[in-house]
Amino acid sequence: MSYQEKAITFDCQGEQLVGIISQPCGQFGATQNTAVSTPTTGLIIIVGGPQYRAGSHRQFVLLARALASAGIHVLRFDYRGMGDSTNELRSFDNVNDDIAAAISALQFNVPSIKNIALWGLCDGASAALLFCHARQDDRITGLCLLNPWVRSEASLAKTQVKHYYTQRLRQKEFWLKLFSGKVAASAAGGLLRNIKAAFGERVVDKKNSGIKPFQTRMAQGWMQFKGPILLILSGNDYVAKEFLEYFDTASVWKSCLRHSTLTRQDISDADHTFSNAHYCSQVANLTLAWLSRF
Repeated sequence: MSYQEKAITFDCQGEQLVGIISQPCGQFGATQNTAVSTPTTGLIIIVGGPQYRAGSHRQFVLLARALASAGIHVLRFDYRGMGDSTNELRSFDNVNDDIAAAISALQFNVPSIKNIALWGLCDGASAALLFCHARQDDRITGLCLLNPWVRSEASLAKTQVKHYYTQRLRQKEFWLKLFSGKVAASAAGGLLRNIKAAFGERVVDKKNSGIKPFQTRMAQGWMQFKGPILLILSGNDYVAKEFLEYFDTASVWKSCLRHSTLTRQDISDADHTFSNAHYCSQVANLTLAWLSRF
């Protein structure tokens, strides 16, 4: 099955957002006499940032077209302030209105769609969970989350200590450089600072002390979501490793991996953005297989 694409614009709080709908051929402008299936499920790609609708190495373009060729309707779009959309750039934890507008835009252009899955990589996955926490929109029936972003000073430091410095300390080359004076004092100081940050700091929201940290809101959005969740993690990615650290250190996350509708898939050698054709294809196939069970 081949695909076709349509550029759309839609309103978000008085600003114009730009998106691309990818879907099977024969859907746009179909009449009652056109022999095409009636779609009921669509997918919206939540772009991680700062990024626009094409994605790194055109990842979102390729994903949307692969899914559309298999019969899935996909919308990828630019937040306000990104790509061709108007207004000022905003952070991933301030795009709930943009996501809500995209949901309505997809349904307006494909009225038969009743169920929508959100697909997000990095802070796009975080934005999807924050949206579910804030809005609890019944139109969202599935979440596909890839390498979710939970960055804090403490979590980054702990990940670096566990996955970088520990590995370095096991290398003979490191000790030879240390005793020969070739390891700079700044490097040793960096290790000590990371150890202190990793084990001596709790995750807090310094900017908004009266608001729950975004990581907590993500976890709450995860646990209150009743639909199926697909979690895809890269084995060669510090963001994914940092995400997994949260399950050991933050009590609010401990139940998330035991979510009754969770499917977890690990791609052992993949980098953060699944940057080569093989990993990109794996992600598309995993997403399609998961969607086919809706």
